Amino acid sequence: MDWDEKINRRIIEVRKAFGYTQKEFSDNIKLSRTYLGEIEANRRRVNDRIVKLIAVTYGVSADWLKTGAGTMFDQTVDPRLEQLVADFKKLDDPLKDYVLRQLDFLVKYLESKQKSG
Repeated sequence: MDWDEKINRRIIEVRKAFGYTQKEFSDNIKLSRTYLGEIEANRRRVNDRIVKLIAVTYGVSADWLKTGAGTMFDQTVDPRLEQLVADFKKLDDPLKDYVLRQLDFLVKYLESKQKSG
C-alpha cells in the first residue's frame, strides 16, 4: 500500500468518531498507545494489517481509510454491533451469560409488545 499521510488523519477521525482516547482506541485493535500516537503524528506509516484491524474492529471502510473515497463506515456493518462484540469479548463467562439472558428478555418483551399493539 502506498503511504499517504492523509490516512493518518483519517485514523484520527475514526478514533474521534467513537470518542476514544488513544489508549482506548489502540487497546481495541491490540496496538500500543505509543505506536498509535506516532501514526497520528505522521511519524509512522500505516500498513495493511492496521487498516484491516481498524476496519474489522470499528466497521470502517478499508477503502475510505486508504484513499478517502466513499464514506467512513462500511454501510453493511453497524459500528454499534462491532462495538458490542468487542465489549462482549472482554467479559468473563458469567457476565456473558447474563448479557445474553438480558438480550433474550428484551427481544421477548419487544415481540410481545408488537403482538399486542
